[in-house]
Amino acid sequence: MKLTKHSPATPNGPPALDRIDRAILRLLQQDASISNVSLAAKVKLSAPACLRRVERLKELGLIRGIVALLDPKALGAGMLVVIGFVLDRSTPEAFAAFEKAAQKVSGCVECHVVTGEFDYFMLVRTRDNESFNQLHAEQLLYLPGVRQVRSFMVLKEILSTHALPL
Repeated sequence: MKLTKHSPATPNGPPALDRIDRAILRLLQQDASISNVSLAAKVKLSAPACLRRVERLKELGLIRGIVALLDPKALGAGMLVVIGFVLDRSTPEAFAAFEKAAQKVSGCVECHVVTGEFDYFMLVRTRDNESFNQLHAEQLLYLPGVRQVRSFMVLKEILSTHALPL
């Protein structure tokens, strides 16, 4: 199947992917530093054909970027903290102000609007309890519109991946 910018969408919206596209995406998720020649050999394509497919997957936005996954412990950011926030108002302005400020929180690796008891969950990487306490006192307590902050120290990471199921 030839995948183009204007490929028909599946009922859920994204373009249809054939088995070779899925294999390319799976292999790149495992090791994005793989050479095009090696990737092509693994998916049984010529190197130019494989490169065209990878470029097309990028153009379609299915590959947003190529990154190196770093070891947080080795870099002094071994503590992971999940933080729940409840805002004092549920207005577009309150949400916008919080979201703008949240992007500047030191060590913040993820921030999500959620349903349920909390308005947002944030994942923060920090060195240790002391550095988290400092972050809490100097930044988290001053985020705009926050009524309540609940912190959950991660005791053990069971699974942490960015790989999507294909």
